[in-house]
Amino acid sequence: MRVTDNGGCFACGPNNPIGLHLHFRTEGDAYHTEFVPTEHHQGYAGIVHGGILATLLDEVMARFCWVSGVPAMTAEMRVSLLKPAFVGQRLTATGRITRRHHRLLLCEASLRRDDGTIVATAEGKFLRVPHEPAPVTPPTE
Repeated sequence: MRVTDNGGCFACGPNNPIGLHLHFRTEGDAYHTEFVPTEHHQGYAGIVHGGILATLLDEVMARFCWVSGVPAMTAEMRVSLLKPAFVGQRLTATGRITRRHHRLLLCEASLRRDDGTIVATAEGKFLRVPHEPAPVTPPTE
């Protein structure tokens, strides 16, 4: 199987009208994104759905593999939901690659409120995958 990016990713795809539209930055050995959940992302009233939290954690780890030069897909992920995340409160997801071994990358991630409270953590295993390079648009003169 070869994977291709068409911009439709639920987490980061600019072409997905119902996606999260996450933007990322690298700082040292860590990758970060911020997200402010709305009522569309809730499970119980005012509380962010655990699946959205898991998506944020997965994406910050998976994308870091890609921007680190290793196209990879999630093979396994363990998520710990520690505290509630609330609608309207900004969350910061941070991911790191902790080990590289042949086709396997081990990663970890955390999700924090602005006050520093960790609401969720994850550990993931990511497998290298063949991929189709993004189309290159020739420069215009």
